[in-house]
Amino acid sequence: MTTTSERLSETPAREVSKRVSQSVFDGSRLRVVLLVDVYDGAQQQFLEAYEQLCNQVASVPGHVSDQLCQSIENPSQWLITSEWESAPPFLTWVNSEEHVRMVQPLHSCVRDTRSLRFHVVRETGGAAGQAQSGKRRLQDHPRIGDGVIRHALTFTVKPGSEKKVAKILSDYASPEARVDDTTRLCRTSLFMHGNRVVRAIEVRGDLLAALRHVARQPEVRAVEEAINPYLEQDRDLDDQESARMFFTRAALPAVHHVSADDQREGIRQALYYPARPGRGMRLAELLARTDTAAADDPASPVLRSTVFQRDDIVVRLVDVRDERGVEALPADAKVAAEVRELLDAGVARMDLITDRRSPDA
Repeated sequence: MTTTSERLSETPAREVSKRVSQSVFDGSRLRVVLLVDVYDGAQQQFLEAYEQLCNQVASVPGHVSDQLCQSIENPSQWLITSEWESAPPFLTWVNSEEHVRMVQPLHSCVRDTRSLRFHVVRETGGAAGQAQSGKRRLQDHPRIGDGVIRHALTFTVKPGSEKKVAKILSDYASPEARVDDTTRLCRTSLFMHGNRVVRAIEVRGDLLAALRHVARQPEVRAVEEAINPYLEQDRDLDDQESARMFFTRAALPAVHHVSADDQREGIRQALYYPARPGRGMRLAELLARTDTAAADDPASPVLRSTVFQRDDIVVRLVDVRDERGVEALPADAKVAAEVRELLDAGVARMDLITDRRSPDA
């Protein structure tokens, strides 16, 4: 099981490349906001479940504090905020099986949740607060993004079914790209290596709204039903709890994204890095640093790179300038040696199954 005690670099670089639009590796503090809609009449049950969860979270490395608030206008609406030393310990915990077990008692009393994560950029307050903030790591500069949210899902299928699954996943009509007036699907890239599937999506607007929109589309629903018999983890999409547990375990968050100045589309590749137990986040950090340096180098093939990580699964999605492709290991011999030490098996170049863009993405 992945532990939450993994520590990254002790002295993260303060100068952040302007080409990096997303990263969890700058060492700044993290504020997590969870919006919760509780079933009518279940407020006391929710409070008791939260208090139990709160006691367990207090011992998680990297956790600083949390606060529970109830709406003064609607007693079914609650707000949970928590502070963490930095993003990596929170992500290691929230993506772990330990977390899945911890939050299960909340499911029976909660109608809907929405999780938001923020780096702390500035902090105000009295003299005591200012003195305290001086001891804490704040993000130095705001990041300038491209308006695209990146996320991925990963799961495994039964050995021997890979060709059938690849055909199912490549042979379907694309869903409607427009979600609503503010959200649309931009791109979906699907890769496989052995029996592991990785589906990366790019969205403008609200990621949660886009995921729900996709799940309702008949084309996608038919594909999901078709691959159900081949999945290693059973699921029932008609059962809310079964579907929730599957997609919770399948989530593969983006932890770093960098783009070079060259805005050509490029050729999309994906590499799978199976990490040793508990070392996935450190491995992701090294790959993120490598691609950030590559994006600054006009001679590098890297146009864009997104590193996805969950537990001991690390996937590097790279758009390259030409057929040369990207090296699996960093050019720096010392960094490459550390990457090898963190790997549980060899790096795998994944097979592209489908890569779809909306016409006006």
